Amino acid sequence: MTQSPQPDFLEDGRLLFAGPCDFIFASASAKDLPPPGAYEVAFAGRSNVGKSSLLNALTNRKTLARVSNTPGRTQQLNFFSLTGATGGDERLRLVDMPGYGYAAVGKEKVASWSKLMRDYLRGRVQLARVFVLVDARRGIKPVDGEMFDLLDQAAVSYQVILTKHDELKPAERTAVVAETLEALKKRPAAYPELIFTSSQTGEGIETLRGAIAQLLYERRS
Repeated sequence: MTQSPQPDFLEDGRLLFAGPCDFIFASASAKDLPPPGAYEVAFAGRSNVGKSSLLNALTNRKTLARVSNTPGRTQQLNFFSLTGATGGDERLRLVDMPGYGYAAVGKEKVASWSKLMRDYLRGRVQLARVFVLVDARRGIKPVDGEMFDLLDQAAVSYQVILTKHDELKPAERTAVVAETLEALKKRPAAYPELIFTSSQTGEGIETLRGAIAQLLYERRS
């Protein structure tokens, strides 16, 4: 099942991301996490899945999140703050999590990243949801399953975003939807709807903004 936010939330999403978005904090360990503020939505995914490109498209920026051809470049939790179109109160925080699944990274570094993500996920009350990016051309891989395990164990709501959707034929899209939903069926913390995106064409960006606006509305109600 794919997500289609109600029209009002699409407009709310547009307005939410129309204001300033600025880098505010980088955390390399749980001791360095910023103090609680606005609700947070985090983005996780395999290295080179297109996470930085998605964040840039989502926020209408070209260089908010650094896009690199070098996998494993993000080595800490990077926090970005969204404020209203005219400034003022913080409305939302975006959290760019370290990319996972890059084999060339040493075991110590992988262990350090894993601990950082576990520590962040546990007890972060203002964390509303984690969006896990999966390359639609490749589907869910074992390393993605490990991320799902981590989120299930932490009882943190998460939703899968299928990236690079524009590179699939219609029949391939149908197949990857069925396979992904089947894999998520028995996942207790998984949100049962998917979002398709393409940072190249802009597909799904409006839907994702609307989904985040709807999520914030539900959390505040």
